[in-house]
Amino acid sequence: MLAVPDAPAASAWYQRALGATELWSRGSVVGLDLLGAPFFVAQPENSGWASPVELGTTTARVEVFADDPDALLERAAAAGANYHDPVRDHETPWGLHRQGGFIDPYGHRWLVGDPTPISPHGS
Repeated sequence: MLAVPDAPAASAWYQRALGATELWSRGSVVGLDLLGAPFFVAQPENSGWASPVELGTTTARVEVFADDPDALLERAAAAGANYHDPVRDHETPWGLHRQGGFIDPYGHRWLVGDPTPISPHGS
Protein backbone atom coordinates (compact mmCIF):
# COMPACT_ATOMS: atom_id res chain seq x y z
CA MET A 1 0.00 0.00 0.00
CA LEU A 2 1.46 3.34 -1.07
CA ALA A 3 0.81 6.44 1.01
CA VAL A 4 -0.52 9.31 -1.10
CA PRO A 5 -2.13 12.64 -0.19
CA ASP A 6 -5.17 12.11 -2.48
CA ALA A 7 -6.07 8.49 -3.31
CA PRO A 8 -8.54 9.23 -6.15
CA ALA A 9 -6.04 11.57 -7.86
CA ALA A 10 -3.23 9.03 -7.40
CA SER A 11 -5.44 6.28 -8.82
CA ALA A 12 -6.15 8.42 -11.87
CA TRP A 13 -2.41 9.08 -12.34
CA TYR A 14 -1.43 5.40 -12.05
CA GLN A 15 -4.14 4.50 -14.53
CA ARG A 16 -3.04 7.16 -17.03
CA ALA A 17 0.71 6.81 -16.51
CA LEU A 18 1.10 3.05 -16.09
CA GLY A 19 -2.05 1.57 -17.54
CA ALA A 20 -3.22 0.32 -14.13
CA THR A 21 -6.86 -0.61 -13.73
CA GLU A 22 -8.95 0.28 -10.71
CA LEU A 23 -10.29 -2.76 -8.88
CA TRP A 24 -12.31 -0.82 -6.31
CA SER A 25 -12.41 2.48 -4.45
CA ARG A 26 -13.41 3.40 -0.91
CA GLY A 27 -12.49 7.04 -1.46
CA SER A 28 -9.39 7.32 0.69
CA VAL A 29 -8.22 3.79 -0.23
CA VAL A 30 -8.12 2.46 -3.79
CA GLY A 31 -7.26 -1.01 -5.08
CA LEU A 32 -5.45 -1.14 -8.41
CA ASP A 33 -4.01 -3.78 -10.71
CA LEU A 34 -0.86 -3.38 -12.81
CA LEU A 35 0.07 -6.19 -15.19
CA GLY A 36 -1.75 -8.73 -13.00
CA ALA A 37 -0.24 -7.50 -9.72
CA PRO A 38 -2.62 -5.80 -7.26
CA PHE A 39 -1.48 -2.79 -5.29
CA PHE A 40 -3.21 -0.21 -3.14
CA VAL A 41 -2.96 3.52 -2.55
CA ALA A 42 -4.29 5.20 0.57
CA GLN A 43 -4.38 8.53 2.34
CA PRO A 44 -2.70 8.32 5.75
CA GLU A 45 -5.09 9.83 8.26
CA ASN A 46 -3.13 10.11 11.52
CA SER A 47 -2.68 6.34 11.55
CA GLY A 48 1.07 6.06 12.15
CA TRP A 49 2.37 6.35 8.61
CA ALA A 50 2.95 9.17 6.14
CA SER A 51 3.49 9.89 2.48
CA PRO A 52 6.95 10.58 1.05
CA VAL A 53 5.89 14.19 0.44
CA GLU A 54 5.26 14.63 4.17
CA LEU A 55 8.47 12.84 5.19
CA GLY A 56 10.74 14.36 2.56
CA THR A 57 12.05 10.96 1.45
CA THR A 58 10.77 7.92 -0.38
CA THR A 59 9.06 5.30 1.75
CA ALA A 60 8.78 2.50 -0.80
CA ARG A 61 10.56 0.97 -3.74
CA VAL A 62 8.15 -0.79 -6.07
CA GLU A 63 9.53 -3.30 -8.57
CA VAL A 64 7.50 -4.15 -11.66
CA PHE A 65 8.35 -6.81 -14.21
CA ALA A 66 7.05 -6.18 -17.73
CA ASP A 67 7.61 -7.69 -21.14
CA ASP A 68 8.37 -4.18 -22.45
CA PRO A 69 9.93 -2.11 -19.64
CA ASP A 70 10.96 0.64 -22.09
CA ALA A 71 7.34 1.30 -23.08
CA LEU A 72 6.10 1.38 -19.46
CA LEU A 73 8.84 3.81 -18.42
CA GLU A 74 8.26 6.05 -21.43
CA ARG A 75 4.54 6.14 -20.60
CA ALA A 76 5.29 7.11 -16.99
CA ALA A 77 7.69 9.84 -18.14
CA ALA A 78 5.10 11.23 -20.55
CA ALA A 79 2.66 11.47 -17.62
CA GLY A 80 5.12 13.51 -15.54
CA ALA A 81 7.18 10.93 -13.64
CA ASN A 82 10.78 11.79 -12.83
CA TYR A 83 12.35 9.37 -15.33
CA HIS A 84 15.82 9.46 -13.77
CA ASP A 85 17.07 5.99 -14.66
CA PRO A 86 16.62 4.91 -18.30
CA VAL A 87 16.30 1.21 -19.05
CA ARG A 88 19.69 -0.40 -19.47
CA ASP A 89 21.20 -3.87 -19.45
CA HIS A 90 22.43 -5.27 -16.13
CA GLU A 91 24.66 -8.35 -15.94
CA THR A 92 23.19 -10.95 -13.59
CA PRO A 93 24.00 -14.59 -12.81
CA TRP A 94 21.25 -15.66 -15.23
CA GLY A 95 22.25 -13.30 -18.06
CA LEU A 96 21.09 -9.84 -19.05
CA HIS A 97 18.33 -8.11 -17.11
CA ARG A 98 16.90 -4.89 -18.58
CA GLN A 99 15.75 -2.41 -15.94
CA GLY A 100 15.24 1.30 -15.37
CA GLY A 101 13.33 3.48 -12.95
CA PHE A 102 11.33 6.56 -12.14
CA ILE A 103 9.95 8.43 -9.16
CA ASP A 104 6.21 9.01 -9.28
CA PRO A 105 4.63 12.38 -8.39
CA TYR A 106 3.97 11.07 -4.86
CA GLY A 107 7.65 10.33 -4.11
CA HIS A 108 7.65 6.54 -4.56
CA ARG A 109 10.60 4.96 -6.41
CA TRP A 110 9.63 2.47 -9.13
CA LEU A 111 12.01 0.03 -10.84
CA VAL A 112 10.72 -1.48 -14.08
CA GLY A 113 12.46 -4.40 -15.67
CA ASP A 114 11.99 -7.43 -17.82
CA PRO A 115 10.61 -10.59 -16.18
CA THR A 116 13.90 -12.53 -16.04
CA PRO A 117 14.27 -12.30 -12.21
CA ILE A 118 10.92 -14.00 -11.56
CA SER A 119 11.91 -17.32 -13.15
CA PRO A 120 13.89 -20.05 -11.37
CA HIS A 121 17.62 -19.80 -12.10
CA GLY A 122 19.21 -22.19 -9.60
CA SER A 123 21.77 -21.13 -7.05
